[in-house]
Amino acid sequence: MAMRTLAFEIGTEELPAFDLHAATLKLEGIVRSAFDAEGIPVGGIEVYSTPRRLAVVVEGVPERTEKIEEVFRGPAAKIAFDADGNPTKAALGFARGKGVDASALERRDENGVEYVYAVKQTPERDVAELLPGILGGVITTIQWPKAQRWGSRSEQFSRPVRWLLALFGDEVVPVEFAGLVAGDTTRGHRFLSPGPHKVADARSYVDVLRGAYVVPSEVEREERIRAQVREAEQKVGLVAELPAKIMEEVVNLAEYPTVMVGSFDELFLAVPKEITVDAMLVHQRYFPLFNADGTLANKFLITSNGDPAFEANIVDGNERVVAARLYDAKFFYDEDLKHPLGDYVERLDEVVFQESLGTMRAKTNRIVSLAAHLACDAGLCEQDAADAVRAAELCKADLVTGAVVEFTSVQGTMGYYYALASGENEQVAHAIGDHYRPRFSGDEPPASLVGKVVATADKLDTICGLFAVGQGPTGSSDPFALRRSAIGIMSMLLAEVDPLPVSLASAIDASLATLVEGGLSFDVDSVRDEVIDFFITRAKVMMRDEGNNADAIDAVLACDVAEPLEFVRRVRALEQARRGQRETFDDLATAFARANNLRDADAGSDFDEGMLNEVEHALSCAIVQAESRVARALEGNDYAAALAELASMRKPIDLFFERIMVMDEDPAVRENRMKLLNRFVGVFANIADFGKMAKK
Repeated sequence: MAMRTLAFEIGTEELPAFDLHAATLKLEGIVRSAFDAEGIPVGGIEVYSTPRRLAVVVEGVPERTEKIEEVFRGPAAKIAFDADGNPTKAALGFARGKGVDASALERRDENGVEYVYAVKQTPERDVAELLPGILGGVITTIQWPKAQRWGSRSEQFSRPVRWLLALFGDEVVPVEFAGLVAGDTTRGHRFLSPGPHKVADARSYVDVLRGAYVVPSEVEREERIRAQVREAEQKVGLVAELPAKIMEEVVNLAEYPTVMVGSFDELFLAVPKEITVDAMLVHQRYFPLFNADGTLANKFLITSNGDPAFEANIVDGNERVVAARLYDAKFFYDEDLKHPLGDYVERLDEVVFQESLGTMRAKTNRIVSLAAHLACDAGLCEQDAADAVRAAELCKADLVTGAVVEFTSVQGTMGYYYALASGENEQVAHAIGDHYRPRFSGDEPPASLVGKVVATADKLDTICGLFAVGQGPTGSSDPFALRRSAIGIMSMLLAEVDPLPVSLASAIDASLATLVEGGLSFDVDSVRDEVIDFFITRAKVMMRDEGNNADAIDAVLACDVAEPLEFVRRVRALEQARRGQRETFDDLATAFARANNLRDADAGSDFDEGMLNEVEHALSCAIVQAESRVARALEGNDYAAALAELASMRKPIDLFFERIMVMDEDPAVRENRMKLLNRFVGVFANIADFGKMAKK
């Protein structure tokens, strides 16, 4: 069967960069599904996108669909027809469901039973006749975070659609949308080669774009930008910062990107580099340049969509924009420095944290109280504890400074600079600067224990406060990023280097207490349970992500662990012990499950030593020794040692089940053995339910 290439392009006003990227990722699936729905097999689908278009080139599209015969078996004939041979409701419903008339139903014998069959014939069709509907459906299937109407049209798209191109080989496909009918012309670069440009056939579509100064794919544009960045770096002897998120956006802001070098007055290098970088990256999508020693240089990279012939004019215009932003930054920075950081704390009363939880000043007071608790629980020295409290007092003060109001992404960072300028010590300043960390998965936690105290206090106050006012996460909705905050807290408390040695459960109690002291009314016990469960759930996710087995996680959960950190440590220790002594722990789990199933919990565990035989006595001795050693290990949170003691009971319990009949005819003997098993099971109670790990 003859095959053709299809080219389809939706031409628009400039699309939002991130929305365009998301649509680009989904477009291939949308197109393939649209063809599959019509029973049309196609070959490769290449997706192209620029700020002004979404397009696909589909290879191997047949000119005609295949003739299809579908046979469906229905109910038995005796059910489908009455005594007079008329179709029943069963037959009518079956025929209607298969899109055939009841009179067309056939009777066929199958293993001595007569059934009715519907035979549906789908004739060959010209694919060209189907394409307008298929491609029109593609347009309407694309989902946008925000869609708009334009003119007097009722149709919606991310931005107004200005042209359509649809070619099946060299044949125009008359796709209609928003008053437009597809043709064989596209548009080139808005300034360098606007068009229209005629496309002879589908195979030449991409070449026409390239000839019209349009780089048609995200990958190509990023490669072009990075290559030009490398050239610029070599030329000026500096190194560019290319954040992935900003690069993703820049790639989708230009159809023919050209990298140019701009500069700004060295005067602005006196301003903290974070503000300058923020002004360039976040506000203008310029890439900052750095010296070899990591210091900021007074040059930056522009990714222009303009005519390279006018580079001087383009650079000059962008330098003026940067200068205006940097003048603002320097002004705010200089004005902020006129007051010590502590002066801004009272102004936090002007900033609402959450309607029911009060202002940022109220939150600061709670952070201070919680930081004092954490510092005490962690055993910090007097100076470190004082630094933690002082950093907590000042950690939110920079939110009302001019620089942070204007450049919001530098909150915390400016607090660090203003703290140093106000005469605070380095540890306090760093704790202020780091207290938002870790901000995302993989982000480094604060370097010092003092920083971890303040960061934990801030995040925990937010979590407990929002749960207390009924604003905890629901399903996939987490508008306040509480899950991320919880994982951040866990990572600080479980860090390989300088973990914060505190009880999370105790910290939650302290945080809830600060809310009650602040006048908030809520069911403390209920909220505590919710917050603990929230952290346990996050811990489960962490354990699964680490590769721990589900049965080990379930075994620890079965013991109703109330301390999230304890849960994590138990799971890790259990998995490590099992990996080191696989056979021992498999057998021990089996023995535990057997003992747990046989025992009578109501019988107690005070067995009569005088009634024990030699085998029972050996098990009794092992239990008593394990009890004391396990208890000592648990006091020191040494779960590895506790599990090693459990392993020491494997041989005596194996011998017990090999030699002893638990369900003895003598009631007294049977009851005593039940008590012994209860004692055996009890040793495991504070570690894990080994029955969950037993082989099924």
